[in-house]
Amino acid sequence: MANLLVNLLIATLVGYFTASLLYIANLFTGNRSRVATYVTIIGFLLNTASLVVRSLLTGTLPLGNMFEFGLFFLWGIVLIYIIIEFKYKMNTVGVFVLPMATIFIMWLTFSQDPTRISPMMPALRSYWLHIHVFTAVIAYGAFAVSFALALMYLIKDQLILMGSKSKLVKSLPELKVLEELTYKIIFFAMPFLTLVLVTGAVWAEYAWGKYWSWDPKETWALITWFIYAVYLHIRLMMGWKGRKSMILAVVGFIAVIFTFVGVTYLLPGLHSYA
Repeated sequence: MANLLVNLLIATLVGYFTASLLYIANLFTGNRSRVATYVTIIGFLLNTASLVVRSLLTGTLPLGNMFEFGLFFLWGIVLIYIIIEFKYKMNTVGVFVLPMATIFIMWLTFSQDPTRISPMMPALRSYWLHIHVFTAVIAYGAFAVSFALALMYLIKDQLILMGSKSKLVKSLPELKVLEELTYKIIFFAMPFLTLVLVTGAVWAEYAWGKYWSWDPKETWALITWFIYAVYLHIRLMMGWKGRKSMILAVVGFIAVIFTFVGVTYLLPGLHSYA
């Protein structure tokens, strides 16, 4: 079954990579074909199957290490993207989200060891783990999509400032639409990020005897929360819109990635197992 997992991961990689190429082709040709969307859904189903097989291998939900959470994180990114595409009819966002998903699954497949199964640490044997990770997957997946939208905004805004009349400028959604959708997604994700901190604190008290220990991952999760809280504050209370707020949305997702990957490798602590 371990070989099946590896094959599913490679198939997922092929699916997301193919969808990336199709989205990019659609952008520059003006094609409105839904083939890229269907390929993305196939990739997502393969991603889901990978999680199911991993669960069968471990005998529990795959949430015990970085590879398993990364696979769930990737699943959350693509799930949120598919919902956004169907709700807002904006498949151009796939030009930025699917390459991100492709790089992510490539990293999981080739830099991690998908076949290694380790016993779950005692600290992870709690129902709080499921709540904590699920809320993190939804929050981080939504922030990834908001990051893609913010990048689209900044690229189009820069091209307009440069006086570009390229097809790319015409193909990307209007700046106002990108800015508004970025705000809506971050607004949606913030309660989930708040739950990540709250459930993490409750779980920490259960596992280690105190709610907060200023562990590097805890600290950076809090920093990430503050960045997005500042984004919402300055937009709602100070009326900041446009380029400045989009830069802050990008910075927020950089903090998300550092919290997930950077802290684990550079600032080991109680969460090193993740």
